[in-house]
Amino acid sequence: MEKFTLELIFQIIGIGSASGLLYKDNTLLVIGDNSGFLYEYSIDSKDLKRHSLQENSMENTPKKDKSDFEAITHYGDSVFVFGSGSTENRNKMIRIDSKNKTILEKTDLTDLYTVMQSFGEIKPDDFNIEGAIYNGESWFLFNRGNGKSKKNVVFTIHGKNLTNEFNILSNHYKLPKIKGVRSSFTDAILVDSKIYFLATAEDTNSTYKDGEILGSCIGRIDIETMKIDFIEKISDSHKFEGVTLYSKNNETIEFLLCEDNDTSDLKSNIYKLKISVQH
Repeated sequence: MEKFTLELIFQIIGIGSASGLLYKDNTLLVIGDNSGFLYEYSIDSKDLKRHSLQENSMENTPKKDKSDFEAITHYGDSVFVFGSGSTENRNKMIRIDSKNKTILEKTDLTDLYTVMQSFGEIKPDDFNIEGAIYNGESWFLFNRGNGKSKKNVVFTIHGKNLTNEFNILSNHYKLPKIKGVRSSFTDAILVDSKIYFLATAEDTNSTYKDGEILGSCIGRIDIETMKIDFIEKISDSHKFEGVTLYSKNNETIEFLLCEDNDTSDLKSNIYKLKISVQH
């Protein structure tokens, strides 16, 4: 079979700048980095619900004010949404009940993010969390290396909580260039003992300012060795920022991807990516 197939399968009207998604029971939970809402979209009925994540939530929050929700993951009955940490007002983690979508807890991660920056030798201007995984024991947070220093780092965090009882490991990765620009992590998901990640090349040296999109890749990291098994370009023009598992069998695995269009348009394209398990 081909190494991969990528197809646009539907568009959601009402969500802009999608930055992360979760799929379960033919429903998508979606976050947008401009938005203060968690979106719940029924694929069958095309019904879209909005769940506020903060006071005075807006669809298109001004850039200087936005919480920059870039990463979403789940474990058990909880969904976790992370701010990117790229400015002082983007340091929140929100835990949500996956059944009724009520907010269970809000956590200020300023101290954790500060320790991560120190431990990973990342300057505050280069710090930008865009992916999160939780397996019930460890957190994996992905720093997008789209700042000047191009530091793509996976932080593994163990401990009782993320505020004052934790320890950190870090793994640095030199991801491939696309059209001369280094690609950088934009999201990740754990499937069995493998981390599948997205990376995008964007012609900018800023975690704050957008640049020309040069393409996206998918890759895989072995969770035991934390080494990359493979990485392959899947697009020359898309900025894929979210990945979730759609289906899997012994031969193939299918993901749903969302795209950040870097505009204020409230529409989001959802793609299906199919790859071989024996990649």
